[in-house]
Amino acid sequence: MLSAVVLALIVASMNIGLWWWGNLPHGPEDWHGKIGGFALSAFQRYQSPLKNDFPSDEEIDSDLKLISKYTSRVRTYSMLENPQVPRLAEREGLKVMAGAWIDRRLDNNEKEIDTLIAQARHYPGTVNRVIVGNEVLLRNDISPEQLMTYLDRVRAALHQPVSTAEPWHIWEKYPELVQHVDFITVHLFPYWNGIDRKDALADALSRYNHLRQLYPNKPVVVGEIGWPSNGDRFQYATPSVSNEAIFLRQWFNAAREQHIDYYVMEAFDQPWKEGLGEGRTGAYWGMFNADRQLKFPFTGPVTEDTAWPWKALAASLLALLPMILFARRFSRFKLMGRLFFCMLIQLACGLITWSATLPFNFYLSWVDWTMLVLLFPAQIAILAILLINGFEFTEVLWRRRWMRDAGMLRPDPPEKQPFVSIHLACYNEPPEMVIVTLDSLAALDYANFEVLVIDNNTKNPDVWKPVQAYCEQLGKRFRFFHLEPWPGYKAGALNFGLKETDPAADVVAVIDADYEVRPDWLATLTGYFHDPKVAVVQCPQAHREFENNTFRRMTAWEYDGFFRIGMHHRNERNAIIQHGTMTMVRRSALEGTGGWSEWTICEDAELGLRLMHAGYELVYVDELMGKGLTPADFKAYKSQRYRWAFGAMQILKGRWNWMTQRGPLSVGQRFHFLTGWFSWFADALHLIFTLMAIFWTAGMVAFPQVFSLPMQLFLIPVIGFFFAKAIFGIVLYRARVPCGWYDTLMASLASMGLSHAIARGILHGLTREKTSFVVTAKSRRLGESSFAAFAPVREELLMAIALVLCVIGMATGFGTRYIEGTLWIFILSAQSIPYFSAVIGAWIAHKAGDKAG
Repeated sequence: MLSAVVLALIVASMNIGLWWWGNLPHGPEDWHGKIGGFALSAFQRYQSPLKNDFPSDEEIDSDLKLISKYTSRVRTYSMLENPQVPRLAEREGLKVMAGAWIDRRLDNNEKEIDTLIAQARHYPGTVNRVIVGNEVLLRNDISPEQLMTYLDRVRAALHQPVSTAEPWHIWEKYPELVQHVDFITVHLFPYWNGIDRKDALADALSRYNHLRQLYPNKPVVVGEIGWPSNGDRFQYATPSVSNEAIFLRQWFNAAREQHIDYYVMEAFDQPWKEGLGEGRTGAYWGMFNADRQLKFPFTGPVTEDTAWPWKALAASLLALLPMILFARRFSRFKLMGRLFFCMLIQLACGLITWSATLPFNFYLSWVDWTMLVLLFPAQIAILAILLINGFEFTEVLWRRRWMRDAGMLRPDPPEKQPFVSIHLACYNEPPEMVIVTLDSLAALDYANFEVLVIDNNTKNPDVWKPVQAYCEQLGKRFRFFHLEPWPGYKAGALNFGLKETDPAADVVAVIDADYEVRPDWLATLTGYFHDPKVAVVQCPQAHREFENNTFRRMTAWEYDGFFRIGMHHRNERNAIIQHGTMTMVRRSALEGTGGWSEWTICEDAELGLRLMHAGYELVYVDELMGKGLTPADFKAYKSQRYRWAFGAMQILKGRWNWMTQRGPLSVGQRFHFLTGWFSWFADALHLIFTLMAIFWTAGMVAFPQVFSLPMQLFLIPVIGFFFAKAIFGIVLYRARVPCGWYDTLMASLASMGLSHAIARGILHGLTREKTSFVVTAKSRRLGESSFAAFAPVREELLMAIALVLCVIGMATGFGTRYIEGTLWIFILSAQSIPYFSAVIGAWIAHKAGDKAG
């Protein structure tokens, strides 16, 4: 316990250290004194001119009182939206650089100009400058000639200096514009130039001085300058509170030294600007947040997230007890393994804390909150799956030894051998294939056994009669039964076999019709049944004749991974998945618990769970005692995995009370049967998330004003999960599966290609009671045309095409301007991998043909 507590505290301390390191205070130069001026939009947090929801006199007056503590000047943009600003500013002793909003609405332009002239005349002591238009030429709303006409008209009507505001390159492009203003108003935004913050001040000063050199006889006023505190990264420019603080404090000092006249963009964050073309960044230019709180101090170091100590402490406390329990319970693991998994627990708790608190750093719309509500539970599920996979990774790599490890036994003498009844159920199987299996059974080096061949519902006598005849040739040990019609699929046939089993049989063995078994299969394993607690002896599902067929080879190694990795992991807690081939079952246990279940298409896995519930032990022997054929084509490969996923959901629903209530099943057994299917739930989540992503991407491309880029909050855990799953899988394969890198990667391709089939099996299994039992074909059924190759993967092909179109749409519409856009493109590309894997797998199967051996 002491070592477990110490280990947990070490990891918790590392977590706090990472939070501290990520929020190290920055030390920009201190600022003392008044700020040159503020650009003012007085809309409160939930107000917007787009909804005709404007601030009241009281709200504007409150804002001006706050601003007056830091500056003596403000800049406005429209005279029609807030005409009361000059009147209220006069009370606070503030000077106003008043602006008229100019755009393509010519009638509205006239109203703006008339109001500007009237207000400037009415408050000559308060309105000390006027601005006609803001970035009008940049937006190409009107022609330079129209703008110059407006400027001349206002200059003739007023005594105050008149200008218009544009970025530096517009003033350079239209030198004639300078002749129609009393001073140049320039906007300087190193952020929108994609400049790294450390080079931003130099960039701003360079562009300012360039204008001074171009037009030495005109005063230059910086009408907007600033840095966003949040939002999307633009090229090398990263928005953050610390970057905003450092840039502005540097600018304040530089502007004072060089006597630069300026207005900061802007006083208050404006959440309504998020949908105006600047992306999420548009809402975060204020020196105060939307709740009128100053974002950073003017002296001393700046901390990015002032609440980080509480978040770090919360993450550590959330993880502390699980880490202690794990380190104590699994002290038999090597120290590196315990440390790794404790770090994984801490990482998960840190991500939960970060995900739960990060949204409060943003001004989220109802669309964002809807997305958050939908995806936050999915993130919890992703982290749970990551921990489950991480536990398997830890146990397989860093165990000191397997606690439950079984091997072959010394054969018993004939008089002590349990009598074994071998049941071979077949349906419409090629007779030559079944005969190979019967020959291998006839060659068993075992005295006490019988073979029951149960053919159910094969219509064509030319298929089942040769097998019947061959059984008669092999002698009285081999009995053949043809059932037509017969219910219950394979389970129904096996239950019939139970009734026909020799009364002397102690053990029932089941193999598939395509298997060749080793002669010592029974002799070296039946000895386990001398222990009355043992109900099942299971060997791996293995394959033959695949080496020279690319498709069969990749699928053979894909199957091998589970039996080399997952079955050992489950066996540690007596929780293996019983498979319907190469399995032996104690007859009394099988019949005593109800035989084979005909209500599920995975009767083998259900029987294993039922025997565990009855208190029996299941023995897993990782020895290839028999080998069968891989699925013949991609359609067969998919249908088999679909059946397993569907059957798993049938079992989950049918035995839910066993999983969730205390009873005969141990905690470890319930853990494995619940979490063993969670990885398949990840495939179902992948399908749902992909459909949502396609919908959301289409919305962002077609309606960017409604659908915004997803926040990093939604993206980083998903990307991390993708990489973690890939790394876990490849490392475990290299450690446990006896194949080379080529076969490892091809097995990964095969595995990913099954994702859609598994997702459909999970979703159908949860929503339907039954499905058809499709026998896994071991010989090709598809045509030779290239179109036939893709028939089994039509849905995957459509999903892949849709995701490619989404990537193209994102690249065209957003490019790599924002890190969220780049991350989203990466996620869309990653989501397409399983679908392309399926298409590639189907093509490989088509090209490989039926070549074997």
